[in-house]
Amino acid sequence: MQRATDTPDKPTPVDESLRQDLVGGRHMLAYIRHLFRGNRIRRHRAIKVSDEHPPVLLIHGFLGTRGSMFVLERRLAADGRAVFSFNLGSLNTRDIRESALLIQRKIETVLAQAQVKKIDIVAHSMGGLIGLYYVKRLGGGPKVRKLVMMGTPIRGTWSAVLGIATVGMVSASSWQILPRSEFLRELREGPIPESVEVFTIAAQRDWVCPPSSTRMRGATSVTVPLGHSSLVMSDVVYQHIRNALES
Repeated sequence: MQRATDTPDKPTPVDESLRQDLVGGRHMLAYIRHLFRGNRIRRHRAIKVSDEHPPVLLIHGFLGTRGSMFVLERRLAADGRAVFSFNLGSLNTRDIRESALLIQRKIETVLAQAQVKKIDIVAHSMGGLIGLYYVKRLGGGPKVRKLVMMGTPIRGTWSAVLGIATVGMVSASSWQILPRSEFLRELREGPIPESVEVFTIAAQRDWVCPPSSTRMRGATSVTVPLGHSSLVMSDVVYQHIRNALES
C-alpha cells in the first residue's frame, strides 16, 4: 500500500476561482470606499518630468470619480511619476466626446506647464474610450506617448443597459458604450497613430467589460485572472501598468 505523504494537494480550478472571487470582492469594496472620496482629492507634490518620463494622466470610468483612481495615483507617485487626474463631472456620465474635449484642454495646460512634448495616459473602463477618442479623433496622437486602457469596452458592453436603465435619460455615454453604437463605429474608423503605443489590460472575471470587448488591433494585450474593480486596485495589475510605461 502506498504511504501517504505530507505534500499538500494542488489547488483545484474551483478553489482558484473562489479565491479570485474573494480577492475581487475585497477590491470592489476598496473601490467603492475610494469612489466616495469624490473629485476633491489632494494633488501630489510636483515632480520633475522629462520626455523619457512624462506626466501620467489618469482617466476614471463611467459612474466613477477621481477618488476611484486614488490607489493607482498613489502608487505611481510613490514610483516618482508626476500624476494628474481631472474632474469629469460628478460621476463621469456626460458624452464621451465632450469629456475628450475637456481632456484635450487639460493636456495642453499640463504639457505647457511641465515643458515636455508628450504625456502618458492610463485609463479605466470608459475612461479608455475618452483617451482613445482624444488620440484618434482630436489630433492627440503627437502629444501622447503611451495609452494604457484597463477593462475598456472598445467593442462595447451589454452591461451598459444597466446604465441606460438608471441614468440613461441624462447620460449620453451610457448609450455610447453599447455594442454597435454610432459612437463606437466612429471610433473604429482610421488607424491608431503610429507614434502612440497602446496597451489593453483585460480582467478574466470581469462581468462589466468582458475580455472579448477589450480587444483592439495594434495594441499589446494582457489578461489577468481578476475582476473589473481589481484593475485599479491590484498590485499584479499595477506591475503590468508600470512595465508598459517603462518599456
